[in-house]
Amino acid sequence: MGADLSQMPTLLRREIEARIAGPLLEAFMEEFGREKTLAVASRVIERLAREAGAQLAKACGGNTLAHLAQGPSLSAAGGALEKQALELSETTYNYNVVRCKYADMYRELGLADLGLVLSCGRDFAMFAGFNPKLKLRRSQTIMEGADYCDFRLSLA
Repeated sequence: MGADLSQMPTLLRREIEARIAGPLLEAFMEEFGREKTLAVASRVIERLAREAGAQLAKACGGNTLAHLAQGPSLSAAGGALEKQALELSETTYNYNVVRCKYADMYRELGLADLGLVLSCGRDFAMFAGFNPKLKLRRSQTIMEGADYCDFRLSLA
């Protein structure tokens, strides 16, 4: 009976989620404390992100770095992310995100402080769901005020 949300641009889905989850999380933080609330929320978000990563691998037709680089990206749909590719091999995929409408959207909603949990925090688990051997290193994000997000992916 539920609608198939798999074809909805991720930015739109994140905005809908943020408009609901943001105020809920803020209320829970007031009641139960920030640390405890965000720990629980992060566990749930990471589980969902792993599932999304597995679904992405199916949509890409495989779980190699080439599949990831060339596959469909609902997260970048509509110019939501502007990527600058740096390196792609069988074991390495490095790129920078130089424009992030997710960060813009969370700021516009007054939820910039939750953007890391609601969006950026998904990335590590999503890539692990895409391929359990895939490791992400990232030292900075636009959400945190950097000029770009540095995605460094490697297959072990």
